[in-house]
This record gives sequence, C-alpha cells and structure tokens, in this order.
Amino acid sequence: MRAGPQDLAELARQLVRAVRGRRTQAAFSRRIGCQSNVLYTWESGRRYPTARRFFEVAQRAGIDAGAALTGFLRSAPDWLTTEQLTSGDGVVRLLAELQGSRSISDLARATGKSRFAVARWLGGQTEPRLPDFLLLVQATSYRLLDFVAALVDPAQLPLIENAWRELSAARQAAYTSPWCHAVLRLLETERIRALPSTGAAEIAAELGLSIVEARSALQLLETTGQIAAQGSRWQVKQTLNVDLAEDPEAVRRLKAWSAEIGLRRIVSGSEGLYSYNLFCVSERDYQKLQRLHRAYFRQLRATVAESAPSERVVMANLQLFSLSRAPS
Repeated sequence: MRAGPQDLAELARQLVRAVRGRRTQAAFSRRIGCQSNVLYTWESGRRYPTARRFFEVAQRAGIDAGAALTGFLRSAPDWLTTEQLTSGDGVVRLLAELQGSRSISDLARATGKSRFAVARWLGGQTEPRLPDFLLLVQATSYRLLDFVAALVDPAQLPLIENAWRELSAARQAAYTSPWCHAVLRLLETERIRALPSTGAAEIAAELGLSIVEARSALQLLETTGQIAAQGSRWQVKQTLNVDLAEDPEAVRRLKAWSAEIGLRRIVSGSEGLYSYNLFCVSERDYQKLQRLHRAYFRQLRATVAESAPSERVVMANLQLFSLSRAPS
C-alpha cells in the first residue's frame, strides 16, 4: 500500500475508531483517563494521538500490542522484554528495528519529510503523531497493511478493506503458483510493455519456464485482479508488495522453490552472482551475521521499492545457516 498523507490521516482516524469498538466516544475517553471527549477530536481529525498514546489506548481496549508486534515481525525482538510500545522508548526501538541500516536521508526522501523531523522521531526527541508513525512503518517495512492487520481486523477499516482483500488474494496466488510473481514483475518491465503482444509463449521464453506454467500463472493473476487482458497484451492493474510469510509451511515450499531455481542457474552456468563461503565463528558473531543478513535484506527491499525504470526481473536467494549444532 502506497498511501499519501491524507490517506494516512484517514487511516489513523479509522484505527482509533476501530479500537474504540462499540463504546461511545465519551465513555471511552473516560476509560483512557481523559475528562474531555478526546476521542471526538482524534476521530474527527482535529488532533491525533502520538504513536505511544495510541498503543496505550489500544492496550486499554484489550489489544496486546506486544503480541501484535511479534506477529508482524514474526519473532519477538530482544528489546520487547524490557521496553513496551506504550513507552516512548518502545516506539523508538521499534522504529530502529524497522529502519535497519537505512540512512536518515533515505527515509526523509521516502517519507517526504525533512531530515530534521525524521531524525528527531528516530532519536526520540519528539514523538510522531499516529499518521506520521504509520508513514514511517510504510516507508521502512513496505508492509503497512500487515502491521495494521496485526492490530485490528481490516474489515473494520473502510480505507484498506478492499486493499487487504486484494493483498490476501495475491498472497494466496503466490502460494499456489510461485511463478506468478515472476510473471507479474516481467509484465512491469519497460521492454515487455513495449511489445505488441505478451502471450504465454513470450513469457515462457523470457523466464525459462514451460508454456503451461506461464499460462497457468497468467490465468491466476487475471483471476485475482492483478492483470487484465488488453487486446493481445496483458496490462498490470496494480502492483502489490506481497509479503509471503503468513503461512510458514507455504513459505518453506517457496524458499525451496527459489533455491531450486538458483541451483539450476548455477549448474547451467547462467549469469548472476553465486557466492559461497564456509567458515567457523563464535556464537556471538554468528548472531551478528544473522543481524547483518536481515539488515542487508531490508536494504535490498528499500532499493527495489525506489528503483525505476523497471528493466530486469531479478531473484535474490539469500542463505545463512549453521551446519553444526548450537553450543550448549
């Protein structure tokens, strides 16, 4: 989801409304310790809570923000045992987790905010309002829909309800047919868009798969509303950033599939970078290498998100694992 400032302001209003649930604004304002009807000002967009205050409100409504964050990140970060999202330090630690190795200047460009504002948010000098916090989540993780869905049911948020349904359909398509995303990315490239026709045969030849596989991927992309036929060509209707880690077993199959594609390319001597190193390190440095691995992948995604024009379909198949057991 690529949302502008107005969309994120509306999303913030709808998030507060969803967290309030069936309670009246006045009653819930009292529940969170406010004498005035602060919920009215938040839901009308006259004011917005800070990210920390929003998580406090969510907690008072019975939402476990820590569990939601763990589900979003797919593991509990170490700092979550000592810092909570209901504290300013907790929000700063979360933003640092999402920022990874990206620079302040990079995030300023991605958010359209000044370097000064971004630096103060990330450094904890000022607390981001909820719309600005959502903007930072969008710019750092590219998974704003998943973050919001970890907190509340997207069906309660009119702004993203359809987008979430489309994302879920695209995610299921990728699980069903791994080549779907490769075909979709190919259809986005400038050279393929300029061809007079883009049938299954042309796509199969480009990606090195069978015509049956190409045709199946095209049909699934059309069914899920991601492409549409336009004469003898396929037109990409929308580009979704589809994170595929919702189903661990399906993700294992996709990782095995991508590793098999890489193996075929290595055996055939195809163009690409196929690095290999076998070494012995301390347990402490092994953990450091894992952090570097994740940081590199986040930086890779940031580069991809801002890259233009679309000229190549590329697969990054990163692996880092221990051959021996962990020390007791």
